Amino acid sequence: MIFIALGLALFIMDTTVVNVSLPTIIRDLGVDSVDSEWVQAIYALVFAAVLIIMGRLGDRYGRRRLFVAGAVVFAVASVVAAASQTAGMLIGGRALQGLGGAMMSPASLSLVNAMYRGDRRPRAFAIYGSVIGGMAAIGPLLGGYLTQTFSWRWAFGINLPVAAAIVIGTLLVVPESKDEHAERGADVLGSVLSAVGIGALVFGLIEGRSYGWWHAVTDGSLLGLSWRAGALSPIPMALGLGVIALMGLWAVERRRARVGRVVLIDVRLFRIRTFGFGSAAALILSLGEYGILFSLPLFLQGALGYTALSAGAVLATLALGSFLSAPTTHVLAKRYSPRFVARLGMALEVVGIAWLGLAVGDGISAWRLVPGLLIYGIGVGYASAQLTSVILADVPVRQSGQASGTQSTARQVGSALGTAVLGTILFVGLAHDTTARVAQIEGMTQAQASQIGQVVQQSAGTAIPGLAQGPGGQQVADAASAAFADSLRRTALIGAGFVTLGLLATLALPAERRREDDETSAPAQVGSAAN
Repeated sequence: MIFIALGLALFIMDTTVVNVSLPTIIRDLGVDSVDSEWVQAIYALVFAAVLIIMGRLGDRYGRRRLFVAGAVVFAVASVVAAASQTAGMLIGGRALQGLGGAMMSPASLSLVNAMYRGDRRPRAFAIYGSVIGGMAAIGPLLGGYLTQTFSWRWAFGINLPVAAAIVIGTLLVVPESKDEHAERGADVLGSVLSAVGIGALVFGLIEGRSYGWWHAVTDGSLLGLSWRAGALSPIPMALGLGVIALMGLWAVERRRARVGRVVLIDVRLFRIRTFGFGSAAALILSLGEYGILFSLPLFLQGALGYTALSAGAVLATLALGSFLSAPTTHVLAKRYSPRFVARLGMALEVVGIAWLGLAVGDGISAWRLVPGLLIYGIGVGYASAQLTSVILADVPVRQSGQASGTQSTARQVGSALGTAVLGTILFVGLAHDTTARVAQIEGMTQAQASQIGQVVQQSAGTAIPGLAQGPGGQQVADAASAAFADSLRRTALIGAGFVTLGLLATLALPAERRREDDETSAPAQVGSAAN
């Protein structure tokens, strides 16, 4: 289990490790706020786009083999990201990291699902979930330490020795697992529709404020299409394409499954209510979680003037909460039920995020945020593991690779949408609120206020400390900091609303029943689980 957990830690941590490094990267590489969203979102986007495909490959060719290959790809991608000299190169490295993570994720969950049965299963999933929650929170602390002590490049370079340990350890002690009855063939159309649908939606949500949500704000071109300012923006077309592609994916997969052909997503899995409603809850939950993890480090460094390490230390409270929940997760799941623990965790997340939204303010002490982060972290620790256990509880082991890939895709789609949706809400609000507050300063014209609002937005808040040296001095900087607090408060409360919707989705789960594992559910070629 240790090397599976280490691999899980690697690709989960890199979902958040870049958060506190981002302000430094913005200054170093000249990244604007749109590119900063892509640095974060492209990882989850590629991850989500190919995750189900990778789950199928793991079932067919071997989950351990795919897990090891993913660690190698992740290491190469980390070298590209660490050596980046432009925003485009960094985004490319992050995209390749997403591919490596997508290879490791379904393989790791399938290995755990196949290796641990009966009474050992809840404990294994408790460890799995604790790693998810803990590493998502430790990422910012590690990223802050490496950025401040060495360079932001080491936030990616640190992955190399970790990946080497994963490859060696996994090959030595983790047994191979595969589905000997996996169907041959490929679902090319389903794969294309999945990637296009998810990619178009995330593109539209992130780039909407750059191109214009309905009417184009400037002349431009994209993929051979040209337009003039005031004409129809490409964003409605991108969003429409995403919706149409995903609707087409569902129709294609239903038809292929009905005639017995190989499918990318077996939509019949969604007839299992624990899987269907649980996956929906996981998507919405991730949307609320990762949007906040993207926004908060920018506020701490841009508006409050924290260093990368200090911001990471504040966010490490999340890790503390997650680790505190670990000893009791299995006990509560055994005494009550995994579903009870998942709901308890999600309720605590709502409380924690709402606390952050209500406590955040210009010039506040980080101590006001710590209780909310601690409660949030405990909730993440409870919810992550047990929600996964609930989702996969009634899925046959022979379909565990595809089921794991599908539910992980739901989480990553939620993560990408969270960065896109809540990031857009944050930055649009930041520009508007900054402009409004600066315009109230005596002697400041509306044109100057609008220009300052755009500068603050484009820099993702990193320009705020420097405003004290420009026209209006400290008043302008204070106004921008207060505007950032207003925008983050709004974003956090909306994030809490999304997590609440995820909690409500779990209420549609069927009545719980005890499922006994029998010999027919044992996975093929799992070997010993002694690791």
